[in-house]
Amino acid sequence: MEIGLLKYLLVAISLLLISFLGIILNRTNIIIIFISIELMLLSINFNFIIYSRFLDDMLGQLFSLFFLTIGASESAIGLGILVSFYRIRKGISVTNTLISN
Repeated sequence: MEIGLLKYLLVAISLLLISFLGIILNRTNIIIIFISIELMLLSINFNFIIYSRFLDDMLGQLFSLFFLTIGASESAIGLGILVSFYRIRKGISVTNTLISN
């Protein structure tokens, strides 16, 4: 029994919708927003892999590999910024991160 393209796409779309809901519904915790953005990138990578598999083309898998490396570097830089911001401000809530004079 082979799983069709539609079922894979439903999984990718559900991951994308979960990540959108994570950003929209939770606007106070910056770490949850950051995780939702990473989940969004992973759902896009999953789409690249799905279409690469069903079209018998390796280019989608190569793009997915590039996006995963970009996502990993984004995570490392973003978490480094969050740690330094936490050390300066003693909190990383989105409501407290607005820079005011």
